[in-house]
Amino acid sequence: MPTKKQFKYTIGDRVAERPKPHALIAVRKEVEQRIAQYRSQRYGTIIGFNTKLTSRGTKQNFALVQWDHLKSPTEHSLMRLCPIDVLDKLTKEVIVPSESS
Repeated sequence: MPTKKQFKYTIGDRVAERPKPHALIAVRKEVEQRIAQYRSQRYGTIIGFNTKLTSRGTKQNFALVQWDHLKSPTEHSLMRLCPIDVLDKLTKEVIVPSESS
């Protein structure tokens, strides 16, 4: 099973959330609006790192990210982040999947 490409980060790197598929299917308009508020692209700066143990006892790496629109930092898995300069390429891959699959 293929895994997402991991990037190497250092404190001070500018990052974005990895792109998400843009299909938004909701039956009611109020549900669609509630979901849409969490789908905007976020940009931020890495200010620290943390390692946690999973329930299986393996280590998982997390980054402490100071998002541009928030006052306090939040912790995110490194697999959910990408460098800002790679964001356009990854967005195109999400919208138009490669034919090698």
